[in-house]
Amino acid sequence: MERPKIAIIDPNTLAAVGLKQMLQNVMPIMLVDTFGSFAELQANSPDDYFHYFVAMNVVLENRPFFSAHRHKTIVLTLGFETTSLLSEFHCLCINVPEKQLVRALLMLQQHAHSGGKNLPPIPQVLQQKILSDREIEVMSLIVQGYINKEIADRLNIGLATVVTHRKNIMDKLGMHSVSALTIYAVMHGYVDINRI
Repeated sequence: MERPKIAIIDPNTLAAVGLKQMLQNVMPIMLVDTFGSFAELQANSPDDYFHYFVAMNVVLENRPFFSAHRHKTIVLTLGFETTSLLSEFHCLCINVPEKQLVRALLMLQQHAHSGGKNLPPIPQVLQQKILSDREIEVMSLIVQGYINKEIADRLNIGLATVVTHRKNIMDKLGMHSVSALTIYAVMHGYVDINRI
């Protein structure tokens, strides 16, 4: 079975590439394609896409198409006040700190696809338990915002042990940021989204 696809339509290449990375972390089953314009999307079988993440100006210029596909469209806005213009769509404010944007993406994903509903099953390799129980405990505290010393105190282990666990977690998962770790922890049910 072919993996479902998401399209990002945004003339800002840097924003599109950053969002692509976040979406691939939030929904590893999905393939994410980026387009710099609506014309590029139109030339690449737009009906093949599961969702469209679209810059607000692109939606406004091509409103009939996106209105007809509003259940698949998430509008990328720069502020919360602009969402009233687009009340028929799901909106995502991208002009916020990374942690807040990651949380918004996770909430959007959980609202629309909780428990994987409407999505194909995750490949077996992504379902395997990679971390030890202690590493999961450490990761859970990291994504909740605790610093190494607080983690050491809470788990009754040495500071050097926390640092070692932290390095091992990042190495095993191939992740280099707390945001990526947060996405992994929430998506695998290790941390409730309301605790981050």
